[in-house]
Amino acid sequence: MLPCFPRYALVTGANKGIGYGICKKLASSGVVVVLTARNEKRGLDAVESLKELGLSDFVVFHQLDVTDPTSVLSIAEFIKDQFGKLDILVNNAGVPGGIVNGENVLRRVRAVQKVTEALLPLLQLSASPRIVNVSAKLAQLKDSAQKQRHASCGQEATVTEQLK
Repeated sequence: MLPCFPRYALVTGANKGIGYGICKKLASSGVVVVLTARNEKRGLDAVESLKELGLSDFVVFHQLDVTDPTSVLSIAEFIKDQFGKLDILVNNAGVPGGIVNGENVLRRVRAVQKVTEALLPLLQLSASPRIVNVSAKLAQLKDSAQKQRHASCGQEATVTEQLK
């Protein structure tokens, strides 16, 4: 049974993989989903494939580059103008860079922080807000050699401090 009031979600990096799957599941559950992608064509193609599954009423596209402050502000304005609130934020987008090192991990964390900060006022308007942060297994620092390389970059435990 669908809720009597709409719920709204935004999923970053949703044109493929886990993000796409999250959009599909949320839309199938009656949640209106804003599918975002850095590449507009790939994002629109993903929305089209979801529409072909009968989810036209539950999915829209908006371009978003999580590392671009103008793009982040644009998505916040879009959500505010179209829906007036946000119930679910899924931070799934990767940050270009390829190599998992201290610098790229911090770029990802900063991007998630900026997106979350921009959307937090809209999440606070929800009766039941949720923020989900998705991370690849590659981003984990497993072995001691990897941890030592990370520490030698001066990045060991400073992420929390930099977010304050």
